[in-house]
Amino acid sequence: MVEHEKYMQAAFDEAQKAFANDEVPIGAVVVRNGEIIGRGFNKIELLQDPTAHAEIIAIREAATTIGTWILDECDLYVSVEPCIMCLGAVFQSRIKSIIYGTGNSRFGAITDKNYIELAKTAYMREPQIISIGGEYEEKCRDLLQTFFRQIRIKNKSEKNEIVKFAEE
Repeated sequence: MVEHEKYMQAAFDEAQKAFANDEVPIGAVVVRNGEIIGRGFNKIELLQDPTAHAEIIAIREAATTIGTWILDECDLYVSVEPCIMCLGAVFQSRIKSIIYGTGNSRFGAITDKNYIELAKTAYMREPQIISIGGEYEEKCRDLLQTFFRQIRIKNKSEKNEIVKFAEE
């Protein structure tokens, strides 16, 4: 478990970069033979790119680092359960395992049994999937909740300003 914690911390550090850039705080790292070869955090707003998810960015960097899109000797550590698009990229790149911090009840593709079974059948393989409970589950979930709480507060404040302006 110690190795998982080291790489989950690296993924969490990436998530904090996303948070600092007003992006949904999700971070990811790709590990091969004990070395981080790809890092990423959400950059959807920054790049105005709907595919700029942490996992996709980390996978791209890893493929560039080793010079091939086949990442069958690699593990993906991500702070939040991957969405359908990112899980598809994991299967396509042949990553051997996914280790994630907290679930995603709204967009998570791993806990969606229909999608995961369809993907396993389509790609004729089954990566090892590990959900990290405890410290990283809490840290990752808390970071997400803090981010969305701040957005709700900001949106409420902006609405109040619009109402005040309209009343003047």
